[in-house]
Order: sequence, then structure tokens, then C-alpha cells
Amino acid sequence: MNIRQITTYAMLIALTVALSLTILIPVPATNGFITLCEVGIYTAASLFGPIGGLVVGGSSGLLIDLISGYPQWAIFSLLIHGLQGLTVGLIGRQTTLRWFLGLLTGSVVMIIGYLLAGWFLYGWPAGVASIPGNMIQNLFGIALTYPLVSGLKRFQLGKQR
Repeated sequence: MNIRQITTYAMLIALTVALSLTILIPVPATNGFITLCEVGIYTAASLFGPIGGLVVGGSSGLLIDLISGYPQWAIFSLLIHGLQGLTVGLIGRQTTLRWFLGLLTGSVVMIIGYLLAGWFLYGWPAGVASIPGNMIQNLFGIALTYPLVSGLKRFQLGKQR
């Protein structure tokens, strides 16, 4: 990893954390919240591949939890969002169809990850209660990522030089 990649990932992490903390909707049933972090994770994975998705996803998920006062979720978010970004980057780089398949698979990884984490932390009902909110979070993330990435690709941002 070179200095340009590290700088780019750091900026995407900061933007993802800032965006996520701007729109933070608490979910009392799960002792968690809904954010727009998928926009940053999916953008990083789409433009910079699996390593970008892994680094931005894991780091931003961890930082969002720590800053917003949900430290019990931090390690889970590091793993879940990191794997989510890695998955999108691995599957979704060649064609538009594969990109959407990657986004959907990354969403499933995140939804199942938080179902299991919620179950571990607060019991099975809390894990199941997380599913609708996480589905909505991912749908909004995909809907906002598509025009963002399309626009950035038009301006050649995201191309490694």
C-alpha cells in the first residue's frame, strides 16, 4: 500500500464517519442505530476494490461506534463492515450486473453479521429485530452509492495511477 492509497482511504474513512454521524437514527430494540455508512463502504469497494472496501468498511464501522457511544458494537462493526466492503470489492468490479450482485451480497453479509452480533450481545430477539433496520440502511446505501460512483467514475476519480 502506497502513501496515495493510505491518504485516499483515510479521507474516505473520515467522510464515511462524518456522513454516518450526521444521520444517526437510534434503534432502542437493538441498542444500536441506523446510519448511511454503506455509502462510504460501497463507494470505497466499488472504486478501490476489496482492500479499499475492507479498510474503509472496518475502520469507519469501528470509529462510528466508538464516537457515537456504542463501544459494545465496535469490534463487531470492524469485522462485519470490513467483510462487507471486502465482499463488495471482490464480487462487484467487472460489470454493472456483478456490481449489483456484489452490493447485494455485501448487504447480506452485513445483515447476517449484525443478526448474529445482536443475538450474541442481547439475545435472539434483538438479533432478529435488527434485520428490518439493516435492510433499510443497505437499500438507502445502494441507492445513494449508485449515482455517486457513476459520477466519480465519469471524472476518473478512483482510478489508480
